[in-house]
Amino acid sequence: MFYFTKTPAFLKTLYKSCIWNFSPAVPVVYLTFDDGPHPKATPFVLETLKKYDAKGTFFCIGKNVVEHPDIYQQILLEGHAVGNHTHNHLNGWKTATAKYLANIREAAGYVRSNLFRPPYGRISPFQVKELKQDYKIIMWDILSADFDRELTGEQCLQNVIFKLQPGSIVVFHDSEKAWDRMNYALPRVLEHCKRQGWRCEAIS
Repeated sequence: MFYFTKTPAFLKTLYKSCIWNFSPAVPVVYLTFDDGPHPKATPFVLETLKKYDAKGTFFCIGKNVVEHPDIYQQILLEGHAVGNHTHNHLNGWKTATAKYLANIREAAGYVRSNLFRPPYGRISPFQVKELKQDYKIIMWDILSADFDRELTGEQCLQNVIFKLQPGSIVVFHDSEKAWDRMNYALPRVLEHCKRQGWRCEAIS
């Protein structure tokens, strides 16, 4: 499995209308969580964020919101941001644009947000062009890789803290697949941010 844990400059240039990070001049980092809501992982994330007085951004799959509306409402009630992550976790490179956009519209019936993140980070330039009229497309500059079962929680933690700086957008997953690594790395990343004096805020 090949992926970048730190997004290279050429990708940011290729998709320059997407948001990859924010200004490093402000002591804030942005923790994001993909693929929920999940009945075990998402409540853990919410409890952990609350412990550190932190806010996050949850890119929700529409069908998971349908299955777990109470957890979705909890995300909102606790002051976090949400974003559209398609209804069925579609890969934009493997999906016709019309079908892809229709799936995003279906998710939009449940996830009220002008933020969008493409599953796997895979989206075509034409899909970007169509979506940017209505959405801020939020990518990332640091990938924890908590989805990778060949890694340990400690390796995922190192993927984040060795690259983390103010303005960074970090990806975690509130999912079954990522659980064993995410539940180790997330509190330690938050503790690291606390020691550095960096706030963790939601993407507006």
